[in-house]
Amino acid sequence: MSVTQLAALARSAEPQSMLRRFLALDAVVTGANAIAYLALSGPLGRLLGVGSGLLLELGAFLLVFAGAVGWLASRARPGALPVQAVVEVNCAWAVLSFVALVVWLTPTMAGAVWGVLQAVTVGGFALLQYAALKARQETSV
Repeated sequence: MSVTQLAALARSAEPQSMLRRFLALDAVVTGANAIAYLALSGPLGRLLGVGSGLLLELGAFLLVFAGAVGWLASRARPGALPVQAVVEVNCAWAVLSFVALVVWLTPTMAGAVWGVLQAVTVGGFALLQYAALKARQETSV
């Protein structure tokens, strides 16, 4: 992905702003997902064909992760290592989502679609964050 494409998505040509915006977007989407899993674990569990206990556990993890990513996004210059950790967690989440759909879970059709959409979204966040981090490092040299 080119810096020009990133700038268009982030609505900023400054790599630091791009990175912070992609982190903030991740935090907002992840936080909303966490709140939904925590507040609606029963109905969502039935809709998706996943146990409500699993959704509660995932919701708790996602709430902590969203808070950490949001805090990182609020820093004037997020550290490269913490950003790389976010990218790696997002990559792991995306991969494990696909693996879970194939190996561990027996979701409803809605759950299978949700699992794929979630994995693609989280993988997209990882790609955007990695590209913005790389662009920031290239402009710092």
